[in-house]
Amino acid sequence: MKKVIFLIFSISTVFYVNAQENDSLIVKANDYYVNGKYQDAISIYESILNSGYESPDLHYNIANAYYKQNIVAQAILYYEKALQLAPNDDDINYNLELVNRLVIDKIEVLPVFFITGWIRSLQRIFTSNLWAIISLVSFILALIFISMYLYSRNLRLKKLSFGFAFFIVIVFTISLVFSYQQKHAILRENTAIVTSPSVTVKSSPDESGTDLFVVHEGTKVSIEDKISDWNEIKLSDGSKGWLKTENIEVI
Repeated sequence: MKKVIFLIFSISTVFYVNAQENDSLIVKANDYYVNGKYQDAISIYESILNSGYESPDLHYNIANAYYKQNIVAQAILYYEKALQLAPNDDDINYNLELVNRLVIDKIEVLPVFFITGWIRSLQRIFTSNLWAIISLVSFILALIFISMYLYSRNLRLKKLSFGFAFFIVIVFTISLVFSYQQKHAILRENTAIVTSPSVTVKSSPDESGTDLFVVHEGTKVSIEDKISDWNEIKLSDGSKGWLKTENIEVI
């Protein structure tokens, strides 16, 4: 038992020390940013990321530092990373919209069926972790109301508990699906930002492929397939083609 307590204490101490170190580093990076030393700030922010700590604010700060230097592709990349963790943050969405105006490629987005669009908007209300918490709480509540329905002798209470249980099971199912989909979208890494100034998209995964179209830095693409160091990408207008991995960076 003493060993377990000591282990828990040791782990807690490590987390506390790391948190303190990250806080001091963030303060230092923020000072660099305020004084216009944006690349120095980025170096510290990225070192914090490399240590395993991640937050929407950290990605947002890196994006701002790149934006201040007019490095469009990297700014978009980190705004997108921040948006994955905080999909409804007004500042992130606003700044991402601003920097996207600097992208050369103005690609039309294929229209989405209104129900699909509504579901996606609903899904973005909360983060994956918050949806997971909602699913857990609703699962517990559903068990409570199901127990009330099964064991109560009061007919009115049985009807009410059945209705509540049915509704909460629906909430549980929806929140669980939303949480899984958001987490899966992050983990599967199927979206990327073009980081090369300009690159020709090929019809096949080789240099001899036919030139299809040109994309420029900052353009967001979906990764459909991968062969060796080539990626099949898809634009928001449905156009597809192949380009090398070195020309893109996964969000």
